[in-house]
Amino acid sequence: MRKLFLMSAAAAALTVGSAYAADLKFTPGEGAFNWESYEALKATQLNGEEVTVFGPWLGPDQENVEAVLAYFAEATGADVKYVGSDSFEQQIVIDAEAGSAPNIAVFPQPGLASDMASRGFLSPLPEGTGDWVKENYAAGQSWVDLGTYTGKDGSDDLYGFFYKVDVKSLVWYIPENFEDAGYEIPQSMEELKALTEQIAADGGTPWCIGLGSGGATGWPATDWVEDMMLRTQAPDVYDKWVSNEIKFTDPAVIGAIEEFGWFARNDAYVAGGAGAVATTDFRDSPKGLFSSPPQCYMHHQASFIPAFFPDGTKVGTDADFFYMPAYEGKDLGKPVLGAGTLWAITKDSPGAQALIKFLQSPIAHEIWMAQKGFLTPYKAVNTDVFSDPTLKKMNDVLLGATTFRFDASDLMPGGVGAGSFWTGMVDYAGGRPAEEVADEIQKSWDSLK
Repeated sequence: MRKLFLMSAAAAALTVGSAYAADLKFTPGEGAFNWESYEALKATQLNGEEVTVFGPWLGPDQENVEAVLAYFAEATGADVKYVGSDSFEQQIVIDAEAGSAPNIAVFPQPGLASDMASRGFLSPLPEGTGDWVKENYAAGQSWVDLGTYTGKDGSDDLYGFFYKVDVKSLVWYIPENFEDAGYEIPQSMEELKALTEQIAADGGTPWCIGLGSGGATGWPATDWVEDMMLRTQAPDVYDKWVSNEIKFTDPAVIGAIEEFGWFARNDAYVAGGAGAVATTDFRDSPKGLFSSPPQCYMHHQASFIPAFFPDGTKVGTDADFFYMPAYEGKDLGKPVLGAGTLWAITKDSPGAQALIKFLQSPIAHEIWMAQKGFLTPYKAVNTDVFSDPTLKKMNDVLLGATTFRFDASDLMPGGVGAGSFWTGMVDYAGGRPAEEVADEIQKSWDSLK
């Protein structure tokens, strides 16, 4: 049995088995009013009931989710089976159409879940789940909105419970470089722009930006534009842009594109000059942070980017990150852009409903937090259980969010979000006017209707 020991707020030990969890004892973080202890969870008896879970995770992440499910299984007596697939998006539709869907499906993108809800393949989550999310998740209303879809009967219900989240609104830097130059971490977008100007005035290059990604070239720029939409417009404007109620040609969207251009189309602000932005591979672009002298001081990218840092880089010491700040003068709070997985009921049963309730207990989050690769907006968790201080710091960004929005390009039709939006941003980085680029993206969207 693989074992993991950590300390909770109550200094209790947690033992997690990758297959069985017969000796689990844990006192979860404060606020666990669904199940305050392992003994309370045992009151939900599901002896012999099979609960099937299908999701996108393989390898280490599969082991991590199985550890969480093992706790639930041992406490309730349910027979829980998880199956992972790298073809989840295609297979879940096939299974649903064939009448062989699992009890719970874990969706990497809300768009597919919304589509399946409209076809009658999802069941609404237990009553009261939405109120719980509003109260207990940071930016709770955002999570309810992201998981609420129109069902086959035309009514709106909460179908998706978000569990395991990723953060994109990050700026990476080298602490030693900042210290040597006397630069401070900016606390607002106004300060971030002032720092950009200061670094350039000092003879340095503020940013490394690369949009190259093979057939997906251009997607890093869409993250920039999405972050800028959230920092220049209210959340409902972002939502209307995602649904195309607000067109790409709207001044709000063009303005966000040009906010990206303020950083990316200035030769003095980007390593290699503005002309290198579109041709630099995103995996290579952060390398300039580590040059001596530095080729750049900052890099905007999601939480996964350390995988492309030089071997041996210790995040938190050799490299670190800060929250990409909002405009102080626009009063839009602290918006966070990201992604995540949502759990939905695809074959209703008492076990399926109990598992969704279990996800509302801190321990369901803390077990995975104590391993690797997990962030949560659940305010009641004990963040001391994080095995990695970098993850704890990222989670603090998530917990500090007043608004959370899913990556817009992932929510748009594939021909736009994974097509014309990408290529349009490459054209824009290459010098084409934002208005022309936006017009072409909108025409591509119109052609899909």
